[in-house]
Amino acid sequence: MALRYLSNVATLALDADHCSGCGICAEVCPHGVLTVSSRKAAIVDRDACMECGACAKNCATGALTVQAGVGCAAAVLTGMLRGTEPTCDCSTGPGC
Repeated sequence: MALRYLSNVATLALDADHCSGCGICAEVCPHGVLTVSSRKAAIVDRDACMECGACAKNCATGALTVQAGVGCAAAVLTGMLRGTEPTCDCSTGPGC
């Protein structure tokens, strides 16, 4: 089971029409957020996404996008490291 940060806030997006099915995204994702089946990637666990950006940076076709290092997941991690409450600068959602 992957770590959970905040539900329904990850910026990860997939344009399946642009996916070549190479599978690199699933290989580089540290939390198993993506899988490849029938030559297409799919997001299987968006809430486990920590928005590191590895998938998008390694996607040759640009089918994946994520705002790496920003958003609520980054705020949670920064808060954990600093010993403070997360500050993600959003106006809605749990923990914001």
